[in-house]
Amino acid sequence: MLGWEDELERWLMPFLDRLGHKTRQRMCPLYVAGLIGPGDRKSVQPMAERLATSTYDQLHHFIADGVWDATPLETELLNQADRLVGGRDAVLVIDDTSLPKKGERSVGVAAQ
Repeated sequence: MLGWEDELERWLMPFLDRLGHKTRQRMCPLYVAGLIGPGDRKSVQPMAERLATSTYDQLHHFIADGVWDATPLETELLNQADRLVGGRDAVLVIDDTSLPKKGERSVGVAAQ
């Protein structure tokens, strides 16, 4: 049975092809793994500390300074969603408040 990191890498393959640049293709799985993997703090610094193959500077550059066209990624996301749950009467609901609020000033997180 595949570990979650292997499964994530396999699932991300079609998206990585759309990122173009090799450095982006290398950093994207690390960033996504940092977001969904173990650990409470999901900001760049603690994620970089948990990811043995990444440095803070590389991950920060990927997030803060990386510039690319999101359209190919969005198109692939629509393709993958349609493949997984598509159909004439299919509806896909995405709730962006899935992370419980921590503290008084959790940015981008709604109270549950």
